[in-house]
Amino acid sequence: MLIDRATIEVRAGKGGDGAISFLHDKNTEFGGPDGGNGGRGGSIYFVAAENVNSLFSFKHSKVFIAKDGGKGLKKLMHGKDGDDVVVEVPVGTAVYEEESMRLLCDLDTPGEKKLIAKGGRGGRGNATFKSSRHRIPRIAQNGEDGERFRLKLELKLVADIALVGLPNAGKSSFLNLVTNARAQIGDYPFTTISPNLGTFFSKEYKHYVLADMPGLIEGAHLGKGLGISFLRHIERCRVLIHLVAMDGSNDPYESYCQIRRELKGYGARLDERPEVLVASKMDEEGAKKRFEEFKKKVAKTVFPLSTFERSGFSEILEEAASLVEKTPRFPLKGEENQDTMLFTYKKEEPIFKIRRISPHIFEILGTGPEGKVKEYNLTTDQGVMQLIRYLDRIGINEELEKMGAIDGDEVRLKDFVFEYSR
Repeated sequence: MLIDRATIEVRAGKGGDGAISFLHDKNTEFGGPDGGNGGRGGSIYFVAAENVNSLFSFKHSKVFIAKDGGKGLKKLMHGKDGDDVVVEVPVGTAVYEEESMRLLCDLDTPGEKKLIAKGGRGGRGNATFKSSRHRIPRIAQNGEDGERFRLKLELKLVADIALVGLPNAGKSSFLNLVTNARAQIGDYPFTTISPNLGTFFSKEYKHYVLADMPGLIEGAHLGKGLGISFLRHIERCRVLIHLVAMDGSNDPYESYCQIRRELKGYGARLDERPEVLVASKMDEEGAKKRFEEFKKKVAKTVFPLSTFERSGFSEILEEAASLVEKTPRFPLKGEENQDTMLFTYKKEEPIFKIRRISPHIFEILGTGPEGKVKEYNLTTDQGVMQLIRYLDRIGINEELEKMGAIDGDEVRLKDFVFEYSR
């Protein structure tokens, strides 16, 4: 069974903490600070690999974790950088941020490599804080956390043309006869239970990839039948070959309209793809009469096809190949209205907000202050003063005063607690 969806978590490595150290050497007078910087945390990359054809390996591997950077050392020695993690995914994998379903990147080219989660920056050691006015710094930075994401992976087949239609419309037979594919066929619905791919060549010796999709039924875009599992694979296809059976098992015009409704209902502009309309099973009794009636109702060019007599194939393929050359790429679902592709994504938030827990207890929230708590080394007085100065600079004291805080009130920022003073 084709595994074409997976939910995973990626965690880049944390940067190593900077070191607080002072040179102690009997041969060096006034050695001074020599704490080194922490190493960079490992990042996580995805690469599109041709030797991987499904997301099966992600069925059991749910979390990918890169190594943290090493801590800074004395004698100005930097910590070791964390090893990066490179994850192989099938060509055609679209990566979405789970909560928003925003498309982060689309790996549709063999060998393409994208940064998914960036490792945290290493913290600065105390040697970097030395200055003419601050000769003995007892402060160092902690390393930044690496990026973390919950991701949805969706494999969307890389094909030029998709065969669509109701179950048992003759799609797999068509694919087998015009390409080197060997799709299973039968005289019952839902013979195809996963997409099949094949390649054919035009008169100009250009090759095109043809995808046979499982038959769609009414309500497929809402989750009925097999169609919803595979409609996403049509998203990359520029042209549709729509087969409508003339064997009398269904009303041809209603069958045609039903598929068009499902394409439109799914979205991703599937209904806007150029379409080669094919009347299949023309060798069946009464097919010619139904074919003429169908042509009048749709008022479009309809190509007759008989797999039994092996007639009509070349005209259909040449028309499809011609349309592929004229048709630009369509955006994937979730990619619409994006000016640029983003490889990592964070929600924009205010720099801080203050919540009143009780009359005399306040809590500071926000990515800015919370990040600084992790960055500053609060085991030293100088580190604490650095944080207090930062909070004052971004306006925390002014906001607390507006909220009615008085001297002695407790203010919390993650695990750091201090008293408010005007």
